[in-house]
Amino acid sequence: MSSKYQSREIITKAICGKGRKFSTVTHTVTPPHKPTSILGAWIINHQYEAVSAGDGIEVIGTYDVNIWYSFSKNSQTEVAKETISYVENVPLTYLDSRHRSSTVEVSAEATQEPSTVEAGVTGDGRVSIRVEREFAVELIAETKINVLVVPGGDYEDKEFDFGSDLGEYEDLDPDLLDDEL
Repeated sequence: MSSKYQSREIITKAICGKGRKFSTVTHTVTPPHKPTSILGAWIINHQYEAVSAGDGIEVIGTYDVNIWYSFSKNSQTEVAKETISYVENVPLTYLDSRHRSSTVEVSAEATQEPSTVEAGVTGDGRVSIRVEREFAVELIAETKINVLVVPGGDYEDKEFDFGSDLGEYEDLDPDLLDDEL
């Protein structure tokens, strides 16, 4: 690089890690009456939060499982309800190790909300429910980037091409900038 150009380090907040995990789990629910058949099974009230955990992100959450079933030789029906708690460890498939660990924020998004795939009566009178769910996670932190500086703003002898259109930055929200920098 020509000696008339300089480089600067800028500290910025960026996505420094990403991960995704699809999982299938099986829950067993014991209804108050011995079920004859399952008429329906659904999941509601899904709540979760993300926390940093070593080299991954843990998604900690709960959801309610509702099972509509018949009993007494299919002569009566009832809905059994149970709250399920879970911890899903999502590994980071990408991680920039040069981030400032004291500034880490994590987030998770349920790309597939928990849903019942299959429900059936087991031999001992309980109900087995297979549930699928998927999460995408991000680790956001402060990191350094290097930029090229042209002293005096002399761009005529430009030896570099950024290959970018400035229109990409019109949607940036200046309120999200950190005043501490």
